[in-house]
Amino acid sequence: MASAGALLIASADLMGSTSSNLAGAGFPEGFFNARSNPGARLLSTGGICEDAMSGILSGISSYGANIGVGSSYGAFLAPLGHIAARLHAIGYQARQAVGREPCRPLILVCAHAGLKTGEDGPTHADPQQLQLLQGNFPRGTLITLIPWDPRETWTLLSAALAMRPAVIAAFVTRPNETVVDREAQGLAPAAAAATGVYRLLAASGKRADGTVVLQGSEVAYAFIQETLPLLKKEGIDLEAYYVASAELFDMLSPSRRDKVFPEKAASRALGITGFTLPTMHRWITSARGRRWTLHPFRKGRFLGSGQAEAVMKEAGLDGRGQLKAIKGFLGGR
Repeated sequence: MASAGALLIASADLMGSTSSNLAGAGFPEGFFNARSNPGARLLSTGGICEDAMSGILSGISSYGANIGVGSSYGAFLAPLGHIAARLHAIGYQARQAVGREPCRPLILVCAHAGLKTGEDGPTHADPQQLQLLQGNFPRGTLITLIPWDPRETWTLLSAALAMRPAVIAAFVTRPNETVVDREAQGLAPAAAAATGVYRLLAASGKRADGTVVLQGSEVAYAFIQETLPLLKKEGIDLEAYYVASAELFDMLSPSRRDKVFPEKAASRALGITGFTLPTMHRWITSARGRRWTLHPFRKGRFLGSGQAEAVMKEAGLDGRGQLKAIKGFLGGR
């Protein structure tokens, strides 16, 4: 191979639903056996899969020839892969103290992230997973990615790999989503996600009625597909920002950060997220904005089990729930 290396991919017992099985496409089916099935590429590592594969893949990445990629439910991979990710980052910090060299990344694909995994119940549709990793590592050692549009995935992953962190953790949704015609909707192109935070939608008038900050695929889709038409009927003109990677945003220069997402935007915005409220605190700085920010635990309990639409409605994160919060927030200003 020209690269003298490869992506070595592992998953829990859901290879098909996370598309990890595509890594072995074209090779013989079944598990690898040196004698009876030497051409196969599927191995069984055993143990608690998220913990075991994260440790194995960290070791593989450490040698530098290959990149280990592990995929499972984010609800399990974020906490169970945390130790391996942390030790991988610590190891590279120690290594760089001896000789300056870029990190050799480990990639954790926290799949089935968000409330649209609702039919699996609150054990799997876990809003807490992002908070376990984001802002929880020294700057530059770990980068989280939260694409809402599938096309943002490649932009974000390329930008993250160029930064050479020790760990990249991507939070991706499970359902097959409709790819939105961003240009027709007046939305920023997918490539805008490279700055980590970007203005997804500009106000149509000279001055916006308000600002909303979105984080999470399910809430962004609900906002674009459900809330925007309702806002237009109400004559409410908003600007909307999307948080695709807090760490990529942090790596911008101070002047660039202020241009991409001004402090005044954070002071006048409310947030809508499929993750926990603390992950929004840096994007929503006013007490009123935080009080009106929508998140899965807003009603003080874990959500129930049901189809995606039902769970989104229960959380108040569907289109009508978002409209209600936006009107309430703007009404007192």
